[in-house]
Amino acid sequence: MPNRDASYLIAPDPAAKGLTRAVMGTDHEGNPRRINVVEERPLTIYLNAREIVTAMTIGDYPDYLALGFLRNQAMLSDADVVTGVEYDEELGVVVVRTEVETDHEEKLAKKTRTSGCAVGTVFGDMMAELEGLTLPAAQIKTSDLYALAATINTTPSLYLDAGAIHGTVLCQGARPLVYMEDVGRHNAVDKVAGWMLSEGTDPADKTLYTTGRLTSEMVMKCAAMGIPVLVSRSGFTAWGVELAQQVGLTLIGRMRGQRFMCLAGEGRLVWDADMSQVSQDPKRARRKSAT
Repeated sequence: MPNRDASYLIAPDPAAKGLTRAVMGTDHEGNPRRINVVEERPLTIYLNAREIVTAMTIGDYPDYLALGFLRNQAMLSDADVVTGVEYDEELGVVVVRTEVETDHEEKLAKKTRTSGCAVGTVFGDMMAELEGLTLPAAQIKTSDLYALAATINTTPSLYLDAGAIHGTVLCQGARPLVYMEDVGRHNAVDKVAGWMLSEGTDPADKTLYTTGRLTSEMVMKCAAMGIPVLVSRSGFTAWGVELAQQVGLTLIGRMRGQRFMCLAGEGRLVWDADMSQVSQDPKRARRKSAT
């Protein structure tokens, strides 16, 4: 998939074939109108010979999605050697192969799996992985946060073209590196994780930016990836905040215009932004002008 923005290593391509479909409808004035809607299709992920889960996805970067899902669900450890990732587009199947069978396959074989893919087992493994975790003592400049938000929010994307989709961006300083989108925010995060695993990327100086809510799942995935800062223009859940505080993750939400809220890990913030150079949230500016 081509890179549409030279500042990104991977950027969204709203014009890519198969990601959206034109559908005719009727607008609020009764007029016929054609709009683009996001496609979603099933992708079944295998770990060696064991079927793990079927995810609904837009279909791009299936290899990164599979790798990232397995790593973020603690089904692949640092000790596991991945020997190959095979994707069959016609069948909608991706197989991740490792040098030796992992212990998670044995766990799944002993359980009756639901559509949630042994969620209780997976959740327990993810929580266990966070025990004793120490995230890097990185810093994040507020000037970089504002620069990231301005760049990401104006980048051509499926969200701007068709909506009904979430984005996750791996960043370094003020530069967004890898921008992934999908119908589920967890899928977008997993694609980023898969790319990092494939490239051997050091997470210590990275920031993860998401368009979705800052939930416990998002915090666990970000922490498991070793990324010390998680940012969103959306809000928080109480458990997400509690987990971020427990693992020492910097959690920043409600980032719009000149505003944001940091509810965990504020010690990493470097307050260097010149606020006269930061644009206000247009909605807030309209409300203020109307009073």
